[in-house]
Amino acid sequence: MKIDLSFKVEKTILDETLGALKQGDKNIEKAGHIGTHFDVMNKEFSLENIITNGKVFDISHIKTRQIEVEDLDLSTVQENDFVMFYSGILKEHKYGTKEYFSTYTELSDELINYLIDKKVSFIGVDMAGAKKPDDHLRIDQYCADRGVFIIENLNNLDLLLKETSGKPFTVYTFPVNMGGFSGLPCRVVAEL
Repeated sequence: MKIDLSFKVEKTILDETLGALKQGDKNIEKAGHIGTHFDVMNKEFSLENIITNGKVFDISHIKTRQIEVEDLDLSTVQENDFVMFYSGILKEHKYGTKEYFSTYTELSDELINYLIDKKVSFIGVDMAGAKKPDDHLRIDQYCADRGVFIIENLNNLDLLLKETSGKPFTVYTFPVNMGGFSGLPCRVVAEL
């Protein structure tokens, strides 16, 4: 069984983004941050990371504080894993809306450091970032500098949780072959 974890980017979303660029917004960087994407920052994506083992954790019950290491049983997380966190935000708020881009369940720095120390390949979230806007770029760069990329706007993590029941699965991650961007749109598929 395969589950597409990528958010489907409709033409209207591209029209809005590219339309803004035509009207004078020179920030072409937005093209790399549409839909499901990872923040590569100024690093390179290794083809070795196309296929990884996946783990998904339900954090949807924590709404008013950061997610800490002790909130989760991370004992099964191993080197090169793709670790995903289901917050429910993409299911609750339509992608692209003000509510979507202003609703976060933050991962604590300690949790992120724990995953970096485990040498995971990816940290995935079903929201606009692992941190609120004030810390977004800092944590993306911090992770990229350590060879870990954050993938944002993952879809269907609720279905993945249901189907895997805590069992590991294989993840295929295919970024668009673009250069010079801080973000790369990607297709992410889980295979059970």
